[in-house]
Formats: sequence, C-alpha cells, structure tokens
Amino acid sequence: MSEVTKNPSQDEDFSMEEYEQLLDKYQFTSKELTRGKIVKGRIVKVTENHVIVDIGFKSEGVIPIEEFKNGLETAPISPGDEIEAMIIRTSTSEGYIHLSKRKADAEKALNQLEKAFHHDSWIEGKIVEKVKNGYRVDVGVPTFLPESHADIRKVKYPEKLIGQIFKFKILRFDRKTANAVLSRKLYLLDEKERRKARVFNQLEKGKKVKGIVKSLTSFGAFIDLGGVEGLLHISDMTWGRIRHPNELFTVGQEVEVMVLDFDEREEKISLGLKQLTPDPWSTVNQKYQIGQKVKGKVVSLTDFGAFVELEEGIEGLVHVSDLTWSRKTIHPKKILSIGQEVTVSILDINPQEKRISLGLKQTTPHPLELLQQKYGPGSRIKGKITSITDFGAFMEVEKGVEGLIHISDISWQKIKHPSEKLKVGEEVEAIILNIDVEKHKLSLGIKQLEGDIWEDFFQRHKVGDLVKVKIVRMVNFGVFVEITPGIEGVVFLSELDERRIDNPQEVFQIGEEKMAKIIKLNPQEKKISLSFRQAQQEIQKMEYQKYMQSQPDRLTFGDLIREQLKNITPPKTNKKTNTKKEG
Repeated sequence: MSEVTKNPSQDEDFSMEEYEQLLDKYQFTSKELTRGKIVKGRIVKVTENHVIVDIGFKSEGVIPIEEFKNGLETAPISPGDEIEAMIIRTSTSEGYIHLSKRKADAEKALNQLEKAFHHDSWIEGKIVEKVKNGYRVDVGVPTFLPESHADIRKVKYPEKLIGQIFKFKILRFDRKTANAVLSRKLYLLDEKERRKARVFNQLEKGKKVKGIVKSLTSFGAFIDLGGVEGLLHISDMTWGRIRHPNELFTVGQEVEVMVLDFDEREEKISLGLKQLTPDPWSTVNQKYQIGQKVKGKVVSLTDFGAFVELEEGIEGLVHVSDLTWSRKTIHPKKILSIGQEVTVSILDINPQEKRISLGLKQTTPHPLELLQQKYGPGSRIKGKITSITDFGAFMEVEKGVEGLIHISDISWQKIKHPSEKLKVGEEVEAIILNIDVEKHKLSLGIKQLEGDIWEDFFQRHKVGDLVKVKIVRMVNFGVFVEITPGIEGVVFLSELDERRIDNPQEVFQIGEEKMAKIIKLNPQEKKISLSFRQAQQEIQKMEYQKYMQSQPDRLTFGDLIREQLKNITPPKTNKKTNTKKEG
C-alpha cells in the first residue's frame, strides 16, 4: 500500500537517545510502547494489504490483512470497528507501529484458558475439524478435544459437530507450550447438575408446571421442564383411551402438567395431565343406572368382548356372551368395528373398581319372545341340527334361535347317543315342548311326532295280558324287559320263577326272549310290572285246557278213572298163607 513504504536509506532502528526524544515529543512513555503489549484501537482504514488502526498514539498501527482472513475469506471489517492488537515492533522509521491481531487473540485466549483452568470455569470455542482420536477446537489458539469428551453420550455423527460453537471445561493446560485439552462432556454434566438442582428445588407434588414435549414413545411423552425431563405416562394423559401419545401431542409442543411424584436422587419425575380435570368415575352413579340404555362408541375389540366408551374416561365391557342371543360364541370382530356407535344396556356398575358391564343383546327382544308370539307348545316346526352332545342335539328353528332336543325326546326307543338317530346339518321336524323365555330355553321333541306310545299301550293292554318280552337289563332286584320298542317293564325276583332266584345273571341272558304276564299297570308314572312265573302257570293252564278240549265228547271223568285202573297191576298173594287159613 502506498501509505506504508520502507525507506532503505534510513536505519530500521533509532538510537535510544533519539527514541526517548521522540517519545517525549509525542508525550509517550516507554512503558506504553512495550513490545508484546496488547492495546485497543479503532480501524481507520482498510486497504488491499493492511488494516490501519488508531491506537491513540501519534503514529498509527498497521496490521496485515491476512490476519483477518479465515481461509480464503476475509472477516467482515470496516472503519470504526474497535479491535485489540499486540505491539510487534515500535520502530517509527516507516511512520507506523507494527501490530498483530492474531497474537493478541492468542494471548487473550491463553489468559482465558489459564483462568478457566485454575478456577474450574469454562471457555467458548469452535470445533474446526476432526482429527485422530478427537477434534481440533479454536478458542483463539488451537486446542484438542478427545472423542470421549465430545458429549455425554457417544457421538454417532462427528461431522455434525464441525463448525459449531460450544462451551468447554479445561482438562489440561500448559502455558509454556500453549497446549490445552478440553472437555465438552464435563461442561454438559455440570450444566445438567445445575439445571437438575434448579428444577427439583421448585418441584412439589400436585403443583402445575409448564414444559416442552421433548420426545414421544409408545408408552408416554418426555417433557422438558428446563433441563430435566419428566415422564408423562400414556395412562396419565387422559381419562379416556388412546393408542399412542401422538394422538394428543407433538414434539416441541408446550404443555401444562401436574407433578405426581419425583425422586431427585434417581432423577425421576412423574407427570400427569388428566389429573388437572376431575375423575369422571366419581360421578358415574349419578349419571348411569342399571337397566338404562345408552349410546357409546366401540374403542377396543378383544377375544372376550368389546369395550364401549360412554364418555371420555368412562368405558364399559360388553362380554362376548352379551353380544348376541345366539348360543354360539361369536368373535366381537364379526359383529362390531372400532369407532362404531352402538346402543347398549347397563347391566352392572362398580365405581370402586371402575367397571361397567354392558349388554348389546339386551337392547333387543329375546328371540324366544318373538317365537312365543308365533308358536306355542305342541306346534310343529322344522329346523337344521347344528350340534350334537352326549345329552341331546341342538336344532336351529330360526336365525339365532336354537332349541334342545333331549336324548330322551329323540326316540321312544332307548338310545345310547343322539348320533344314532341324528346328524349335524340334517333338516328335521320336531314338536315344541316348552318355551321358557326367562331361562332362555326352548325344548323340542321328535318322538312326540309319533304320538304318546305309552298312552297307546295303556289303552290296548290290561292286567293279566300275556306279552312276549326281551330281557334288556339285569339288576339286583330283577330284570328289565322291553315289551315293545320304547316300552319297558320290570320283573322282580319273586316273579322270575317258581324256584327262588337270587342272581338273575346265573339264569337269564341279555337279549333272551320270554313270555311274561302283566300283573300291574301305572299309567301316571308309566310303570309296568310283569311276571315270568305267573306267565308260565298261565301257559300250562292254557295248554291243559287245550288238551281237554281236544278229547272226544263221550269221554267222562269215570272213563278216565277206569282207564287208569286198568293199568294198575293187582298185588301177588301168598298161597301158603291162604291154605293155612282155609284149613
């Protein structure tokens, strides 16, 4: 630059006498112009190669423009800006005092490092590049930041730190070598402790506090209360039901919550939002009564039932057994859907356990009530067999209406299992025996289609009749016999035979057929007593009478006697005895 030129004909340095005279002329002291002294000044001119600075002396200071460059770019400077610089050379032969901003900055930085190191304070710096095992940080002088001290947690993306300005604590410092090792982690930990103490000193259970939503998880939201995070669990967000916290919150949102509990040592804070409003269960008995029909929204479906929201925070369970009147268990997903509005009936209320039992089927008439309006006992009805059990078969008479055909009402004959007569899917006709709406039971019968065979039997038979029977069971008091299919009677021990029989199994066999005489009839109890013994006597009598009827009419009783006497041989006589008598 034209303003700063060097005259080679002049000596670079003055003699001490000339220098002191010059200082006196400008009222300067030697102390004020000490090399290495840091002075303040104001930029008066910026040229292509230098920055001219007024430092309060007669002569102005000059700083090379390179000292204001950061790489290829020059820092923004303009006349009037105040800066600090270090005196490098006090020679005035060129008309200027040589200054260095970089050395002034470095000296200040070393002073700040030394002060921070000895006072356990912090210093601000800029991470400029990644180096082996750490980072280079510019704090006015180059310093080193180990990787392990870059953050509290391991840094996943080191490149994101480059160019950022942070605060650091000093791990090691050597003034002579101008070497310093920094720690951002220690600074962050100290700040965290200070924030923690500040936050926990202000906490009280039940107190309302404001915070910022820091993050959201499936189980809750973490709220920043000023450097310390508290957990707002999903169960404490609303009295109602939500599937995920993002239904209510977004990251960065400001919220007001209540402090439920906290532990400073564990650094745990439990927060609540729903606690800011009254618990709806506290007034549930005033709003709802058993038997009341109310509208609600299906909020959840499970294998065992459906949860219906009656209002925010009040949910009831419709058990799977209360979904439909059908005897079959139907999964709730086949009947209801999430978000569907339904009308339900309140079956039970338990405010203490926060439970309400609801019914969906109870809002409509029982199908048996409608069936009862169309049919009565004795009506014939057709249907399809839906299932078979050991005790009977179920028949669907209308959609959603099933009746039971008990095994005893399937056939007049004795059967061991309903499958002997019926099959699932088979369409059959039955008679309605009984409709019990209160017990939700429909009794059906098939054998009744044939009429009452007992009634028919008692009309056609009387005491004394001989019937052919088949032994079907043996018991300790006699044997049971089948008279006709579906009609059984009993032969007691005393009526088995003329001779005494204590164990029927020793004399008779299952399936053996014999003639029996009806000796007792009880139509009311449908009981029949028979006798093998009397039947045998009756048969013998009948055979005798038949025999007598087959003889000629001239034959009399006297003829029979004479016929018998002819066959009698007279006894032999003793001749000797007779002779003596005669003599």
